[in-house]
Amino acid sequence: MEDGFVGLRHILTIVFLSGFAGLMVAPVITDVTVAAVCSGPDDSCSLAVYLTGFQQVAIGLGTMVMMPVIGNLSDRYGIKAILTLPMCLSILPPVILGYRRDTNFFYLYYIIKILTALVCEGAVDCLAFAYVAENIHDRTRISAFSILGGTKTISALCGTLVARFLPIALIFQVSAISFLVGLVYMRVFLKERLNNDDDGEDHHHQDDHNSNDITMLAEPILNDTTIKRVVFIKKQSSLKDMISLMKTSTIFVQVLVVTFFSSFSDSGMQSAFLYFLKARFGFDKNQFADLMMLITIVGSITQLFILPRFASVIGERKLLSTGLLMEVINMAIVSISWAPWVPYLITTVFIPGAIIVTPSACGIASRQVGPGEQGKVQGCISGVKSFGKVVAPFVFSPLTALFLSKDAPFYFPGFSLLCIALSSMIGFLQSLMIKDVPDPPLNKEINNILSEEV
Repeated sequence: MEDGFVGLRHILTIVFLSGFAGLMVAPVITDVTVAAVCSGPDDSCSLAVYLTGFQQVAIGLGTMVMMPVIGNLSDRYGIKAILTLPMCLSILPPVILGYRRDTNFFYLYYIIKILTALVCEGAVDCLAFAYVAENIHDRTRISAFSILGGTKTISALCGTLVARFLPIALIFQVSAISFLVGLVYMRVFLKERLNNDDDGEDHHHQDDHNSNDITMLAEPILNDTTIKRVVFIKKQSSLKDMISLMKTSTIFVQVLVVTFFSSFSDSGMQSAFLYFLKARFGFDKNQFADLMMLITIVGSITQLFILPRFASVIGERKLLSTGLLMEVINMAIVSISWAPWVPYLITTVFIPGAIIVTPSACGIASRQVGPGEQGKVQGCISGVKSFGKVVAPFVFSPLTALFLSKDAPFYFPGFSLLCIALSSMIGFLQSLMIKDVPDPPLNKEINNILSEEV
């Protein structure tokens, strides 16, 4: 593997520890929620569904604002400094449920989780993508993104294995410890920029890297170093940065549209999928863990071994469209599941689709700017993803609760999953409109727009 990729080992370790800690609780939180807030053993308890949906909305609203801010701050003050706060706050929620999980402590966890997630949710992933984009050249960036995503998937696999065999109380305790270890590791080992030992060398490397990347970028928005310096001196707000990026690149706007519908569908899955399986087939913690293990095994193989080999040959846009189409087929079939084995088989077969969407979208977006603005770009993408997470629960939480209840207008427990498939279809159609190679006159037009704004 190339030296640049080897240099990413510390950020990959941080992503692994953070993902391991966060995803470990996913198989058990549904059972914990139902046990804490539902009066009886009714697996389709509507209150649990609505609480999950409200949590998604609250967190989504916060992160929609915070992720562009965090990305912008990382460009100014460094990724390592900005990453410290979310990794500190992430420790608090699992500590609460690791101590007790009765109704009162669950609601305490619920409130603390929402407050801390305003800063923590998606921050590690956002800054990790920005770190990779700053340190890896454009031509190999999609492979690096894939390896980063594969590391996150491996962390999910390990976390799911732990959740499968450990008692619930220990799961939350191990999660808190893993967050703490990740924080300490990050502060000790992570370098702000690879292959640089001091600020002078770092600045010189940044200039060289910028000049090299300018010739490689297919559609650089800020491809003039003078303009970039003026932008940093002005220190525009995150909102202005986001609007400026959207004005200067059609491709970037298209990527944001695809990202929204992909996030909208993924958030809908969080509101619907596990509760559908629990109500329809009586799934419990162990079955959730088994399903997630199958998904993560296939996903990690795809991201670590298959996607890096073929990404540069196939192209990011084709990968993006393929992934979205696989998501459509996956949810459409799962929505009509007639036996418990159907979600296992179909989700496992089509999960590579969901796996490759984010690296492909981030890869396309990262090529629209130079290395000095990667935090802004990844922050914008994370903000749009958060917006999708805000909107989705308003649609899918009531829809899921309705069609899993006895008052459904017609019998179709997976109707909300079918609607999720239709949402992914919109993202797929938009992805087909993204050009593989931008028109040559675009760079000149972008520079003129930026010059007028500056």
